[in-house]
Amino acid sequence: MSKGTLFDKVWDLHTVGMLPSGQTQLFIGLHLIHEVTSPQAFAMLRERGLKVLFPHRTVATVDHIVPTENQARPFADSLAEEMMQALERSCQEHNITFYNVGSGSQGIVHVIAPEQGLTQPGMTIACGDSHTSTHGAFGAIAFGIGTSQVRDVLASQTLALSKLKVRKVEVNGTLNPGVYAKDVILHIIRTLGVKGGVGYAYEFAGSTFEQMNMEERMTVCNMAIEGGARCGYINPDKVTFEYLQGREFAPKESEWEQAVSWWTSIRSEADAIYDDVVVFDASQIAPTVTWGITPGQGIAVDEVVPAPENLPEAEQPIAVEAYRYMDLAPGKPLQGTKVDVCFIGSCTNGRIGDLREAAKFAKGRHVAEGIKAFVVPGSEQVKKQAEAEGLHQIFLEAGFEWREPGCSMCLAMNPDKLEGRQLSASSSNRNFKGRQGSSSGRTLLMSPAMVVAAAVTGEVSDVRELLSGIQQ
Repeated sequence: MSKGTLFDKVWDLHTVGMLPSGQTQLFIGLHLIHEVTSPQAFAMLRERGLKVLFPHRTVATVDHIVPTENQARPFADSLAEEMMQALERSCQEHNITFYNVGSGSQGIVHVIAPEQGLTQPGMTIACGDSHTSTHGAFGAIAFGIGTSQVRDVLASQTLALSKLKVRKVEVNGTLNPGVYAKDVILHIIRTLGVKGGVGYAYEFAGSTFEQMNMEERMTVCNMAIEGGARCGYINPDKVTFEYLQGREFAPKESEWEQAVSWWTSIRSEADAIYDDVVVFDASQIAPTVTWGITPGQGIAVDEVVPAPENLPEAEQPIAVEAYRYMDLAPGKPLQGTKVDVCFIGSCTNGRIGDLREAAKFAKGRHVAEGIKAFVVPGSEQVKKQAEAEGLHQIFLEAGFEWREPGCSMCLAMNPDKLEGRQLSASSSNRNFKGRQGSSSGRTLLMSPAMVVAAAVTGEVSDVRELLSGIQQ
């Protein structure tokens, strides 16, 4: 049983009591909501005559269903407009802070909370979205929850949860040029499996993560859920504190030093006990691309698609299913596979750092003929900053479309969808069947830089071959 880890400390500090079921009743410090999972939860409150217990601990935005081309109201999609209106009414009724389109602070929920300084070390955070684990990058314990649990948090500010085991995932060394945080987490999931983290919280540790900035750390923690872990986190340090200082909801003046002192105290102890420890060498990680229908079906870009007999027996059936669905053959290289759509964005890779890196590779190049390529900033603030730096102009000149903020094609609950059997090079987080809007559409996950490489060549390409002349 783990002891002395950040997870244990934060869990204990937020424990309200033990329930007859053996679960912990855990206080939730910050509740993030959006338009998809909250309308039903608010309806449940109304049916019971309940109010939101602590409205100041709930923050709302819209992201999943907002169009990224024309955001004029009413939305063309009547269901999307209905969901928007439902959230607007509920936030007004319960006095909940709402970052709506045009507010200057709207965006993907897992992008705006950190940039506003709402996400802080030592917090418990919940949201009706799988990728809430993103916020663990700050040393928070963050859970994705279902609609009934959204109701529970609105009504009681608590959740009933079973305590997790803690696995330390240690990566040491410096990443090679052309290798990014996205490659690190895809490599980890490939190695440990999509179910390897079931029942665990992942503590990402080691010199590689210490060298990452906060946006890179968010990318890693974002996809902890794809490895089966309920949450993933990184111990807060100087990088964390420098990111937070001066943000709107971060502690101010005399409270700042007190906060930093406390945040430092919740770090995992040097002699902390973990339920499991795995260690990776950063120098062995290459640009990684998924070839199948789970984020764990990934390979280095210069590898060949694995043969079923070379995989663990339990993974062979889904591998065969993936070959059939993806139209790929075992033993063949993924590099050189023609793509149709190239998407840069999502809560995984739609931040300013992602766009800056992608723009380095797009500058002076052009999207290949017949390729649809587009960039979707993760928030209105990211869009504003990117445009101030001229990044949008680089993308436009290279033949990319420059869009408004939203989740876009990550899950396609909006007009951004694949058509038919199109193959997408995507910087998002899931490659499930039909994930990007077409029941037969196919998705290859990769870093934003790798998406640019695919866009300008028209096929899966090794971004390292484009490094010459790139100013790092």
